[in-house]
Parts: sequence; C-alpha cells; structure tokens
Amino acid sequence: MNNTASTATNAPTLSMRQLMVRRFCRNRVALVSAIVLVMMYLAMIFAGFVSPYSPSKSDTLYLTAPPQTIRFIDAEGNFNLRPFVYRMEGKRDLRTLTFVYEEDLNQRDEIFLFVKGDEYTFLGMTFDRHLFGTLEGTIYLLGTDLRGRDMLSRIIYGSRVTLTIGIVGVALMITLGALIGALSGYIGGFFDAAVQRTIEVFRLFPPIPLWLALAAAVPPQLPSIFVLISIVVIYGFIQWPGLAREVRGLVLVLRETEFVLAAQAAGAGTFWVVRKHLIPSVLPHLLVTATLGIPVVIIFESTLSFFGLGVKPPTISWGLLLQQAQKLEVLSFYPWLLAPAVFLIVAALLFNFVGDGIRDAVDPYS
Repeated sequence: MNNTASTATNAPTLSMRQLMVRRFCRNRVALVSAIVLVMMYLAMIFAGFVSPYSPSKSDTLYLTAPPQTIRFIDAEGNFNLRPFVYRMEGKRDLRTLTFVYEEDLNQRDEIFLFVKGDEYTFLGMTFDRHLFGTLEGTIYLLGTDLRGRDMLSRIIYGSRVTLTIGIVGVALMITLGALIGALSGYIGGFFDAAVQRTIEVFRLFPPIPLWLALAAAVPPQLPSIFVLISIVVIYGFIQWPGLAREVRGLVLVLRETEFVLAAQAAGAGTFWVVRKHLIPSVLPHLLVTATLGIPVVIIFESTLSFFGLGVKPPTISWGLLLQQAQKLEVLSFYPWLLAPAVFLIVAALLFNFVGDGIRDAVDPYS
C-alpha cells in the first residue's frame, strides 16, 4: 500500500501544454499533416535551392512538354542505382498542330543532388546550387507551361505568395476578432450593442460577392505587393465579425470567473484584464480557428488571382498559374497545367487535418 502511494506521489505531473502536445502527437493524421506542412514551408523559404530552374526561364525547345518520369529500370530491363530520365523529342502533330513529345530511349540523363544551375538570391547573396538536377539535358517532373517554363519551379515559387498570405490574412482576422470580441463581451453596455449591430450589418452581405467587389475596387496598376496587402486587408475586414461574436460569447462566461474578479479587485484596467486573462483563456479556440481559416485564405487568394483580381505577373501564385488552364482545349491537350490545383487541394486538406488535431488536443474531454 505504501509503495503504491509512493509511486503515485512521485509520478510526474504534466502541464496543460504538455497534455495538449501529447494528445496532438497521438493523432497520427494530424501529426503527419503538420510535418508535411513544415516541409512545404521550408521549400517555400528555400525556393531557389529546391527548384531545379528559375521560374522565369523559358525553354523554347520544350513548349508544353509533358512531365518526365523518374526511372530506375531502363528500356532493356536493367536496374540502375542512380535515377534518370529519358530525353524528350518534340514533333509537330499535323492534325492538331500541337507538339507531341516522345522519349528518346537512346539518351538518358542521370539525376544528381546539389547540382549547379540557374543563379538565385537568398538573403542578399547569390547562389547557383540546386537540390537536384541533371548535368546535361533537362528534368521537368511536372512538365512545362505554354512558354516552356518548368511547372515545378513555378509552383514552388508560387507557394511563397499563396502560403504566406494564408498566415498573414488569418493573423489579421484573429487580431481584430479576438480584440474587438473580447472588449465587447467584457465592457458590455453601449459598446457591446454598437459592436453587435456592426457585426450584423457585415453579416448581411454574402461573402463571395463582397470579396469580388472589394478586390475589383483595388486599382489594377498598383504593384503586386500592394495587391497582396489589399487581399490580406480584405479578408481580415470581412472575416473578423464572425470570430468576434464567438469570442464575445466565451468572454461573457469568463468575465464572471474568480480570476477575472480578483484582477478587477486588484485594480487591473480593462485592457490589462483582456490582454492578460481573457484572450489567453480563449487562445485554444483562436488557435483552432486559425488553422481552419488558413485554407480559406489560400482558396480566397487563388480565386481572386484566377479571375485576374489578385496578383499580377511577374509575381507568381498558385491561382495565377491556374489562369492558363481556363480553356477546355488547353486542358484536353495539357492536363498537367492543373498541377497547381492539386497543391491547393493538398494544402487545404493538410491545414484542415492539423486543425482537427488541435481541436481534439485542446478538448479536455477527449
């Protein structure tokens, strides 16, 4: 009996944060999704190194070339330790007037790591090393576009805009929604009534037409950086009312708790209580909202860019890359131009899986 009690007494106690991390790691789908997202963001940061080519480099010999297949077994059935790709030869199809590419089984290019290639800048310095590539020939794992530019390189560079704007847009929404919602629920009275009536006015408008209308109001001659800022502001401007109402409901319960009443008795001001007590108490809800809101921003930016209301060339985003796949005749001949849509779907699913994992981790009854 004494040994049992001693063991229970010496058992380590975990903090709430440690319990949340443990519950999240037990969710294998969420954990794997988080790892893949980290890899995507690392590829975004080191895009010049990960991409085999410059995103603006055109290869006139391989216009709309299909994806090349990485092989270990050659046409004769021999196994090779080093992966390789067969070179492609393009011929004009007299019936459709399009280029048809075939593999030249007599010429193959082996794939190496850390090869020299197109120059790129990182942190103000110039480099020419790439993660992978060929010493001769070309390697287009996702094919090329209508101007002969490598689709994989353009997708990796396009993730800089699409994935970054997701985090920034949600950060703006969380900041506005959490602060205004917490103040509305804590102060109450006339301020609460004014905020709630404002939220009701915002929620009267359907979001998608409002998005398009506000995006169309941005002058098209502005540089892409201002267009990006405008997209972030538009999203935060539209989405904060819903989050503010959710936070207000949580704060209405929290403001009567003992720790808030003790802070008031100690002379703490309104902003001190909101910043030090109320917002940290609703932080798990904000974290879940953020992870589930990032894919919405990603789709939002891609939709605007797809319709020509988002970023403009030479800036690259996944939505802008999908513009060239608008025509059915293009898709019928060059289906690989839809590759950015696959990355969009995958990124949105990954964020949703991570959001579900965080929601389960912060639930004390899970």
